[in-house]
Amino acid sequence: MPNKPEFPLRVFYDGSCIVCATEIEHYLRQDHGGRLVAVDITAPEFDPVPLQIPQARFMYELHAVDSNGVVFRGVEAFQAIWRAFPSSALYGTLSSVTALPLVNPIARLLYKCFARIRPYLPKRHNCNSGTCRIDRKR
Repeated sequence: MPNKPEFPLRVFYDGSCIVCATEIEHYLRQDHGGRLVAVDITAPEFDPVPLQIPQARFMYELHAVDSNGVVFRGVEAFQAIWRAFPSSALYGTLSSVTALPLVNPIARLLYKCFARIRPYLPKRHNCNSGTCRIDRKR
């Protein structure tokens, strides 16, 4: 990972994707310091224009933007998220291991494979008002 993120970190996720929403919800439940801010890119009020990132790009892979405006995508976005939990040995190890020269290309390849099949995964259907909100307190 080229840069360490400055928190808070905005995490842009597909709220209609059951896998994506479940993963982000998992991180938010552990985030007691408010270091992560989840942004549902399928919400009607989401506007990608100020970020100068096309909606299709957001839909293709996970994005995270830190407080300095640095953008992290795909595997690097996960590494940035994991750094939000400095006291977690598990997340620290995941971040370090996925950055290793031999492991990083494999992690990127696996993420690309997931990104390609993600549109075909089940959607969340228990959403109110057309958007799927994550409940931090659940």
